Amino acid sequence: QVQLVESGGGLVQAGDSLRLSCAASGRAFSSYPLGWFRQAPGKEREFVAAVSWSAINTLYTDSVNGRFTISRDVAKNTVYLQMNSLKPEDTAVYYCAATPSPRPATVYVSDYQYEHWGQGTQVTVSS
Repeated sequence: QVQLVESGGGLVQAGDSLRLSCAASGRAFSSYPLGWFRQAPGKEREFVAAVSWSAINTLYTDSVNGRFTISRDVAKNTVYLQMNSLKPEDTAVYYCAATPSPRPATVYVSDYQYEHWGQGTQVTVSS
């Protein structure tokens, strides 16, 4: 069983940076692809970024490509989302997700592909 706990959210101004962290428990974490999703008020949850468990591959939604970076630290059982040049439209609750996979290079972009979810952390970007 994997448990995920996000942290690092907050209220920032447009153009600022934040780094979200997601700490995982569970011995199999190193072989889990990971993802970040977000949900803004009144909108459906959307994919933000993903990383394969080998860390070879990453993928980003177009709106954050070049501004956000996903990374993982296997030794710390943690996945990060570095968010730069934040915009008001980035305001949302951010969730990390993990799922077991036998494929070291695979990334997953759909929420139904993930088995484990954190409770979310609020990011608010003021203009």
